[in-house]
Amino acid sequence: MPEPDALILSVLGVATIIFAGVAVLHKNLIRAIAAYALASVCLAAIFFLFAAPYAGALELVVGAGLVAVLFLVALILSGGEEDEVPA
Repeated sequence: MPEPDALILSVLGVATIIFAGVAVLHKNLIRAIAAYALASVCLAAIFFLFAAPYAGALELVVGAGLVAVLFLVALILSGGEEDEVPA
Protein backbone atom coordinates (compact mmCIF):
# COMPACT_ATOMS: atom_id res chain seq x y z
CA MET A 1 0.00 0.00 0.00
CA PRO A 2 1.47 3.40 -0.92
CA GLU A 3 2.34 5.93 1.73
CA PRO A 4 -0.19 8.70 2.40
CA ASP A 5 2.27 11.37 1.24
CA ALA A 6 2.80 9.60 -2.08
CA LEU A 7 -0.94 9.30 -2.57
CA ILE A 8 -1.52 12.98 -1.80
CA LEU A 9 1.35 13.95 -4.08
CA SER A 10 -0.06 11.84 -6.89
CA VAL A 11 -3.54 13.32 -6.53
CA LEU A 12 -2.15 16.86 -6.48
CA GLY A 13 0.02 16.13 -9.52
CA VAL A 14 -2.91 14.78 -11.51
CA ALA A 15 -5.10 17.70 -10.41
CA THR A 16 -2.41 20.18 -11.47
CA ILE A 17 -2.17 18.60 -14.92
CA ILE A 18 -5.95 18.50 -15.35
CA PHE A 19 -6.44 22.12 -14.26
CA ALA A 20 -3.60 23.27 -16.50
CA GLY A 21 -5.14 21.42 -19.43
CA VAL A 22 -8.52 22.98 -18.72
CA ALA A 23 -6.89 26.42 -18.53
CA VAL A 24 -5.31 25.96 -21.95
CA LEU A 25 -8.25 24.33 -23.74
CA HIS A 26 -11.30 26.07 -22.27
CA LYS A 27 -13.11 28.57 -24.50
CA ASN A 28 -14.60 30.66 -21.68
CA LEU A 29 -11.79 32.95 -20.56
CA ILE A 30 -12.99 33.51 -17.00
CA ARG A 31 -13.19 29.76 -16.39
CA ALA A 32 -9.76 29.35 -17.96
CA ILE A 33 -8.34 31.92 -15.53
CA ALA A 34 -10.01 30.13 -12.60
CA ALA A 35 -8.54 26.82 -13.76
CA TYR A 36 -5.10 28.45 -14.03
CA ALA A 37 -5.42 29.73 -10.46
CA LEU A 38 -6.42 26.27 -9.21
CA ALA A 39 -3.49 24.67 -11.04
CA SER A 40 -1.19 27.18 -9.38
CA VAL A 41 -2.66 26.41 -5.94
CA CYS A 42 -2.13 22.68 -6.51
CA LEU A 43 1.44 23.33 -7.59
CA ALA A 44 2.03 25.41 -4.45
CA ALA A 45 0.71 22.52 -2.35
CA ILE A 46 3.18 20.20 -4.08
CA PHE A 47 6.00 22.58 -3.20
CA PHE A 48 4.87 22.58 0.44
CA LEU A 49 4.83 18.77 0.46
CA PHE A 50 8.40 18.76 -0.87
CA ALA A 51 9.39 20.92 2.15
CA ALA A 52 10.03 24.01 0.04
CA PRO A 53 7.90 26.61 1.84
CA TYR A 54 9.46 29.63 0.14
CA ALA A 55 8.81 28.24 -3.34
CA GLY A 56 5.28 27.26 -2.29
CA ALA A 57 4.53 30.67 -0.83
CA LEU A 58 5.97 32.41 -3.89
CA GLU A 59 3.89 30.26 -6.25
CA LEU A 60 0.79 30.85 -4.15
CA VAL A 61 1.22 34.62 -3.98
CA VAL A 62 2.53 35.28 -7.48
CA GLY A 63 1.03 32.47 -9.53
CA ALA A 64 -2.42 32.06 -8.01
CA GLY A 65 -2.80 35.56 -6.66
CA LEU A 66 -1.06 38.20 -8.70
CA VAL A 67 -1.03 36.71 -12.20
CA ALA A 68 -4.57 35.31 -12.07
CA VAL A 69 -5.96 38.59 -10.73
CA LEU A 70 -4.06 40.58 -13.36
CA PHE A 71 -5.45 38.34 -16.11
CA LEU A 72 -8.95 38.76 -14.72
CA VAL A 73 -8.68 42.55 -14.38
CA ALA A 74 -7.25 42.87 -17.90
CA LEU A 75 -10.06 40.73 -19.26
CA ILE A 76 -12.73 42.77 -17.50
CA LEU A 77 -11.20 46.12 -18.48
CA SER A 78 -10.98 45.07 -22.11
CA GLY A 79 -14.68 44.26 -22.10
CA GLY A 80 -14.18 40.62 -22.97
CA GLU A 81 -15.70 38.95 -19.92
CA GLU A 82 -18.78 37.82 -21.84
CA ASP A 83 -16.97 36.69 -24.98
CA GLU A 84 -15.61 33.31 -25.78
CA VAL A 85 -12.48 32.62 -27.74
CA PRO A 86 -13.36 32.03 -31.40
CA ALA A 87 -12.77 28.49 -32.58
